Amino acid sequence: MFKRDVLPLSQILQRLLREGGFETPLNQKRLVESWSKVVGPTVALYTSETFIKNQTLFVKLLNPALRQDLSMMRSQLICRLNAEVGSQVITDIRFY
Repeated sequence: MFKRDVLPLSQILQRLLREGGFETPLNQKRLVESWSKVVGPTVALYTSETFIKNQTLFVKLLNPALRQDLSMMRSQLICRLNAEVGSQVITDIRFY
């Protein structure tokens, strides 16, 4: 009999994404989409734009007071967002 290396489909897909270079962009998209879930619906209403560049999440906020409050919670937000995705995607958040 042949000995086969049987792997779960999830591991095969993860390996394929990593080898193809699609894992990082996919995780970045997941992180941007999870912003409203992590910060809640009230803060999400005041958010107009989010994107990632060089492992930094840029968030455009419409309320200056909210911008100041979230700046003080920066490290907690980074931990929560990375935990939501399941990998280290961002290292900093900039609010503008």
